[in-house]
Amino acid sequence: LLQVLNEKKLQEVDSLWKEFETPEKANKIVKLKHFEKFQDTTEALAASTALVEGKLSKNLKKILKKIVAKDAHEQLAVADAKLGGVIKDKLNLSCIHSPMVTELMRGIRSQIEGLITGLPSREMAAMCLGLAHSLSRYKLKFSPDKVDTMIIQAISLLDDLDKELNNYIMRCREWYGWHFPELGKIITDNLTYCKCVRKVGDRSNFASSDVSDILPEEIEEDVKAAAEISMGTEVSEEDINNIIHLCDQVIEISEYRTQLYDYLKNRMMAIAPNLTVMVGELVGARLIAHAGSLLNLAKHPASTVQLLGAEKALFRALKTKRDTPKFGLIYHASLVGQTNAKNKGKISRMLAAKTALTIRYDALGENTSAEMGAENRLKVETRLRLLEERGIRRISGTGKALARTDKYQNKSEVKIFDPSGDSTLPAVSKKRKIQEVEEQDTEVAVKAKKFKAEMKEEITVEDDEPVKKKKKKKDKGKQAEEEEVPSEEPPTNPPVENTEKKKKKKKKMKDED
Repeated sequence: LLQVLNEKKLQEVDSLWKEFETPEKANKIVKLKHFEKFQDTTEALAASTALVEGKLSKNLKKILKKIVAKDAHEQLAVADAKLGGVIKDKLNLSCIHSPMVTELMRGIRSQIEGLITGLPSREMAAMCLGLAHSLSRYKLKFSPDKVDTMIIQAISLLDDLDKELNNYIMRCREWYGWHFPELGKIITDNLTYCKCVRKVGDRSNFASSDVSDILPEEIEEDVKAAAEISMGTEVSEEDINNIIHLCDQVIEISEYRTQLYDYLKNRMMAIAPNLTVMVGELVGARLIAHAGSLLNLAKHPASTVQLLGAEKALFRALKTKRDTPKFGLIYHASLVGQTNAKNKGKISRMLAAKTALTIRYDALGENTSAEMGAENRLKVETRLRLLEERGIRRISGTGKALARTDKYQNKSEVKIFDPSGDSTLPAVSKKRKIQEVEEQDTEVAVKAKKFKAEMKEEITVEDDEPVKKKKKKKDKGKQAEEEEVPSEEPPTNPPVENTEKKKKKKKKMKDED
């Protein structure tokens, strides 16, 4: 606390900085009245955070009570108006806050080393730096339990271990398969296969060895029977030792993988419990790793969360003008996996919307419970059940209550008999009937005209045929000299009517004779 000596000079706000150019000038304006050190950094941090939030710390309250007892009539210059209001309410001490006070505080900070004696500049700088770091961590709510970089590294390492394990196991199966190929078909589990090979070694040892702690009795009998009639080649002891060493590596890596998975599960429940409840720890960790951090993931909208991991497919679809993908990494969530193919798009869209809410709650909220994630998961499950059943029920508002059906209301309706339903003939208006009759008449007239025209053409063709034959007889000499040209018209039959008339005339002549 500092006491103002010359209040007249404080009225000149614009030129007040000149009075704090040197420590000597500053000592003429203000004088040290009371000074109390903090015991450690935590106490200083608590006092600083209380000042930042506009609250009154315990140490400051004790000091001000002593001053109030002595100098209750004097005013207290405060840099924060909110803090001044708290002091006035609790201690009934008049406080002042104005532009003059801010300029005064700025001048005091610039000459603090000259006003407070006994503090070396190096210690002062180190104390300010430590307090600034602590205060910034508090503002960012920094906590070692909330470090999402551990999740990113853990999920990346887990994926790498899975790849290496697959390579090692395939190499082990192929290598030992030359010696005992039947074992790979009998034992399908990879870890059990490696444990069995490490314990027995050569296939000839299966008959005398006991692997009941690794295999069930039925499979053990099959393995021993297959070992006696195996078609594999003989290998040396050195080869078997190398295969056993490879099996040791596979078992060690698989044990470390289970340990790493448990660590990842605990980290996810500590950092993002609601996200873990919604989509699971593996999918949640992959989403965080893909976005870079939990805070970056919280800035993404639900549509982006739905398609995270499917960027190539999305841009390919936009480029070729085809259907865009419906899901990315969220496809591996259990809620999407248990739906049928028809509803996967709808459920993934709804799950992405609820997941975006849980991510923001985990990243920016202060509560560490997973109740919100459980409620949202229940809503998605209810929606999934409705889509599968195709019921008419509606989802309840809270998600905690079960889906309710609407009440059935019987509405009595009086119906009157319609006699028009007795007739089987279609009801046609008069105008339509007249139009149909006129259309039928025109169709009949057109057909009659066409038929007359066809009859005239046939008659003219029959009359022209004998004339053409007479002309052909006269022009036989000319046609012999000219080249023969094939006729396009089909050959006509000779007239039958003339021959029948001739026969009748001959019969009449015979009868008269």
